[in-house]
Amino acid sequence: MISYLQTENVSRRIGDNLLFENIYLNVNNNDKIALVGVNGSGKTSFLEIVAGREKPDTGSVNMKRDLRIAYLAQEPILNESNSIIDELFSAENKISRIVRDYEKSLLAGDNNLIQKMIQRMDDNKAWDYEVRVRQVLFRLHLTKLDALIRDLSGGERKRVALAKALVDDSDILILDEPTNHLDLEMIEWIEDYLTEANSTIIMVTHDRYFLENVCNVIVELSDKKMTRYDGNYSYYVAKKQESESAQKATTEKSRNLFRKELEWIRRMPRARRHKSKSRIDSFGKLSEAASGKGGDKMISIDVEIPRMGNKIIAINEISKSYGGRTIIKNFSYLFNRFEKAGIVGSNGSGKTTLLNILAGITEPDSGSVEWGETVRVGYYRQQGISFDENMTVIDAATAISERVTMSEGNSVTVSQFLNHFLFPPDRQRTFIKKLSGGEKRRLYLLTILIQNPNFLLMDEPTNDLDILTLNVLEDYLSGFRGCVLIASHDRYFMDKIAEHVFEYKSDGAIKDFPGNYTELRNSQADTAQAPEKSEGKKEDTRKQKPERIAKPGLSFREKRELELLESEIKAAEDEKALLTEEISGGMLNAENLHKKSLRLSELLKVLDEKEMRWLGLSEK
Repeated sequence: MISYLQTENVSRRIGDNLLFENIYLNVNNNDKIALVGVNGSGKTSFLEIVAGREKPDTGSVNMKRDLRIAYLAQEPILNESNSIIDELFSAENKISRIVRDYEKSLLAGDNNLIQKMIQRMDDNKAWDYEVRVRQVLFRLHLTKLDALIRDLSGGERKRVALAKALVDDSDILILDEPTNHLDLEMIEWIEDYLTEANSTIIMVTHDRYFLENVCNVIVELSDKKMTRYDGNYSYYVAKKQESESAQKATTEKSRNLFRKELEWIRRMPRARRHKSKSRIDSFGKLSEAASGKGGDKMISIDVEIPRMGNKIIAINEISKSYGGRTIIKNFSYLFNRFEKAGIVGSNGSGKTTLLNILAGITEPDSGSVEWGETVRVGYYRQQGISFDENMTVIDAATAISERVTMSEGNSVTVSQFLNHFLFPPDRQRTFIKKLSGGEKRRLYLLTILIQNPNFLLMDEPTNDLDILTLNVLEDYLSGFRGCVLIASHDRYFMDKIAEHVFEYKSDGAIKDFPGNYTELRNSQADTAQAPEKSEGKKEDTRKQKPERIAKPGLSFREKRELELLESEIKAAEDEKALLTEEISGGMLNAENLHKKSLRLSELLKVLDEKEMRWLGLSEK
């Protein structure tokens, strides 16, 4: 086992806030490490230090000589003037440089240089690199390769940066929230990709299926310290439970001692205190142990939920289109009390549009939505609230309400409620611009709940929230005495909360599936296999001559296109092999060599386009 990287005595402070101190971490080859901890504990700062983007306040990062690191930041920096494909080939790795040098040699028309570069392309298998790049882009739904970076949305930029990191020829891949802005299909692909990759990975993610299936090491940042667990997420949870059980036993023992110490310190005469300083000092430590301080603090969500009448929300044949594309088609549904549902579909399918219609923000083109008189909607939007960054946490919360009604009917101040949400009094005076992304999302969630809704609409509520907050939110939603409708790419979250799932179809139709997300995916897989099994039975019973089974999901025209593409790709491969042989044979003059090289370059692009189209059809 080769040690790639070690952090020694690393500490980081932002202003007066100490994030972590004296951190030691060893990273070996093929480690797949997940960094977990509450928002604001310093996970992103630690990644920045390991990636060499930030300097630690104390300590050092030591790494193997010539170690290459690919880093996906939460807010990636890309070249605004590049196209998508140019941005990926701008990566400073060995293969990208070889491809760029080969293209330069073609433009220069230097016979000797071209021969040299062809040999380098062969030796390093660089001919396949562009194909691999395009396949990753296709999987991340980045098909307009000539689109400029400056014209892309935030989600598309993150996906370009993710693709760039994945194809980089690196020793360590560092990923900060890689599943953000990915739909469920992309997440499942990237999970498989990283599981099978022979790579060393350090990542921050709240996706617990990712943690379970991809990672073999969990590292927790808590109480300014780091603890390593050599196992996946379920191993980490089991060990945490053991640790907390032991802590409870220690706390109970400390409480018994604390009572005795309290009696002693109260009886102690004032004149003798100077003689017992060590015992008084230990009393302070014992008091802390007895109170169970240290480690993760729990969030308490216990707001009042107004009672609902019999009529909740009735959706009557609604339809919605944008730019000639149908987003929602003739959808009807009647919500019942205490119902919890999820919405799944690819990015851009219309999930947010449906939530906006139910929140009364967007009008449907046709049909209607009727709300019951007792329904009080709380809408947690994907983009969140546009907070005034110069406001403090307490000011932002009190701008909505000064008191919060709890489940028992009593009310507490917003300051007290903020404390429940891990914003202690000193943190409540912090300016919002100084909060981490997760802390801002937690504050946004708080501003929704203090309005006491009984119908929650939640659009990607898990983005940037830490696992502890997610666990508490899931527990709260499971017992929520109202209705919940969630659009989320977090499969674990959906499986725990959603009792049934609205599935978006390509034509805008919405199908109600009576089960959670995983059950839906299993059902889809069974359906996809059914035609093949059925076809096989026909061949056996009728003793027909075996025929090529058409790919399920393809139209007749697409089947014909797929067959034609296979023959065209074979012809292009044959021409590519012939051109490569002629170019490397040394028998061509400079003019013919230049022409053949240009043709080979054009052919590679054509071949890639056809392979991408073939891949797209074969996936269906």
